[in-house]
Amino acid sequence: MSGAERLHNRINLTSIPFTDRGSRLLLFRSQHQFAIRLAERWVKWEAEVGHYRQRPPLVTDFTFLDSDGQPLTELNVETTPHAVSITTALGRFTWLFLDPETLLLSLPSARCGLRFSLYAQQAAADFRGATLRGKRNLAYTTNARILANHLDPLDADHFQATLQLDAHAGQALLLNITPRLGFNRSIPDPAAALDAARRRWDAWFDAVPPVLDHLRPQYDYAWWIMRSGLVNTRYFFTREALLPSKVHYVGVWHWDQVFHALAYRHVDLQLAEDQLRIVLDHQRPDGMLPDAIHDEGLVTHLAQPVDADVTKPPIITWAVLKMQESHPHPDFLAEIYDPLTRWNAWWMNVNRAPDGLCLYQHPFSSGLDDSPLWDAGMPVVSPDLNTYLVLQHDSLAAIAEMLGQTEAAARHRAEAVRLLDAMLTHLWDEQTGLFRARHADALLPTRTPFGLLPLLTGRLPRPVGDRLVATLTDPQQFWTPFPVPTVALDDPAFDPWQMWRGPSWININYLLVEGLKQSGYEMWAAELRRRTLALVMGQDDIYEYYHPLTGERPPKAAPMFGWSAALFIELALEETAWQQPGHNA
Repeated sequence: MSGAERLHNRINLTSIPFTDRGSRLLLFRSQHQFAIRLAERWVKWEAEVGHYRQRPPLVTDFTFLDSDGQPLTELNVETTPHAVSITTALGRFTWLFLDPETLLLSLPSARCGLRFSLYAQQAAADFRGATLRGKRNLAYTTNARILANHLDPLDADHFQATLQLDAHAGQALLLNITPRLGFNRSIPDPAAALDAARRRWDAWFDAVPPVLDHLRPQYDYAWWIMRSGLVNTRYFFTREALLPSKVHYVGVWHWDQVFHALAYRHVDLQLAEDQLRIVLDHQRPDGMLPDAIHDEGLVTHLAQPVDADVTKPPIITWAVLKMQESHPHPDFLAEIYDPLTRWNAWWMNVNRAPDGLCLYQHPFSSGLDDSPLWDAGMPVVSPDLNTYLVLQHDSLAAIAEMLGQTEAAARHRAEAVRLLDAMLTHLWDEQTGLFRARHADALLPTRTPFGLLPLLTGRLPRPVGDRLVATLTDPQQFWTPFPVPTVALDDPAFDPWQMWRGPSWININYLLVEGLKQSGYEMWAAELRRRTLALVMGQDDIYEYYHPLTGERPPKAAPMFGWSAALFIELALEETAWQQPGHNA
């Protein structure tokens, strides 16, 4: 059975839409009707059309009709990654993607009808269907015999199309939704198009590495997210890139892209590298990399909750080296070495505290947007940031050595040692067994697992490492049934429902698994890995974050979440390798 077949009916069309690689189109179902939303932001039109998460679909109330024009309400709907099949009293209709901007609906051999509403300001019917113009342009086209084609205005921005067709086998309706002036109105053979769509998905699943059988259902779904969540190039999207969540976060946030790249390296190295290139493409002259990239532009500065430049944690270089270890590509290292050194220099030159450590000047630069670590104000000297910078210097040193830059390598290694020593001097708190964040020369009281991340350096003094592991595995603090909460259970700021104030995040768990391995705590790494895999497998979808006590989805957690899927894949592959005969624990 193929991966696509194993995902039969996993795409439920309510919370999980039918979509495809590169596409901005999302097909949903509500009872006997269908709708098509766009994964686009349209910030310049928000005052007119609303925020993209609440914006009405572009195509709504798509209804199948019988020969008398009455709705077909008894539908048997089946989904696979490549098709949505709807069996009715008249026969089977099948949706599939022809290309990122075009859906094909194959028709049964019957007299049937279709009715749907479209968001547009201008419309013109013709003998094959109609074209409509607006914020996005639409065309519907059929090669079935048209008995009636009514295109009626509902208001200034909406038209209702009603078609009556005399259809035969091999005929279809084409729905093209595009920002372009030209339309795709060429209808292929539906059977050939369906076979091509199936083959594209089969090739994707055939390329993924194998995992243990009990991990396979969620593993296949994670790889579905990794392909279906990609969008094509457009405006500031200089590369094909995975959105964090195609239904919730439309844009590229740069530390998300790092985690996405780790999974893609197993199936397509260029796709993995492009997740990093899209961020590096937009580097500022001073070396800073943007917080986020949207179709319409970049996020590099925000006035709220403080007025400051905003970026994301410096982990790209660490990921590049991790990719290099498993998939050597020296030319990629040469391509990105200078941008990465400028990125490192920006952190070290612009964000340095008097004690030589570095600080966050905007809370969003941490990626931990609403963490209680920022409640006392900014800037904050934080152990996670300085851990990432130790890793960045170590990784730049390794890359420099591969490129023959021995003097630069020595400088980076010395700087990594200096930063780690400064962290031990200024941020280590023996009493709580954590590295602590600092604001205005005072250690902050909130206890978070970000104070455990120095394990990632792999060269803490053993007593410090032991103390960190004891704190991590304390069930009164962080060792919950579904670890690791982003605030300690017994901390007054703990809130298991609110983003970075308590829920468990898969990326933080992954970094802690890596840190435990790097610091020589392999058995604890294996236990945290298994608990994290069980957490993700406990739900049908893959979410942004999870309740650390029950494993359920907090209401605001985004579905179809990219880095959770990518890192589930990473952890599943690690667990599979761990279970192989001859593995040395």
